[in-house]
Amino acid sequence: MKKSSILLLCFVLGFSACKKEEEIGEENELITTIKLNFKNGNEVKSFSYKDLDGDGGMAPVIDKISLAVNTTYDLSIEFLDESKSPVVNITEEVSGESDEHLVLFSPSSTSLGTYTYSDKDVNLLPVGLKGKYSTKSAAAGMLKVQLRHQPPINGKNSKDGTSIPGSDDINIDFALEVK
Repeated sequence: MKKSSILLLCFVLGFSACKKEEEIGEENELITTIKLNFKNGNEVKSFSYKDLDGDGGMAPVIDKISLAVNTTYDLSIEFLDESKSPVVNITEEVSGESDEHLVLFSPSSTSLGTYTYSDKDVNLLPVGLKGKYSTKSAAAGMLKVQLRHQPPINGKNSKDGTSIPGSDDINIDFALEVK
């Protein structure tokens, strides 16, 4: 009788652990490359982050962003998994699940510029795959780029338009110079 009680307890605990994992959501996507595309008229400037071997191993290669003073750029972002062949475009998944994702652009100083969202999800909350980046005066610092995965919890949307819910799929600091 005692063994059967212990087995039943193990089964119940194991089942509730699986349920808890499902409630938290899926694992974050593997992203090896980020491309930032700044467009002003006919001029396009692209900058990237690449970490083709993932965490550990070789250090990532991160381009330094260089933008013009007092300029507004159309900014688009691409997320890729280049560890697979063919390359997997994670941007399509983020767009398809836009109600579960939020891209954040956070300059280390407001003198580096501001980001304005151009795209919204089905709940009219920002997504961040497309927007406007406006520079101000000459400055140097960092631009933090985050992709927050904000899946539903217990069947309810967790995304609320802020960076608080969810976890980072990507969190990268780009050096940024406005000159």
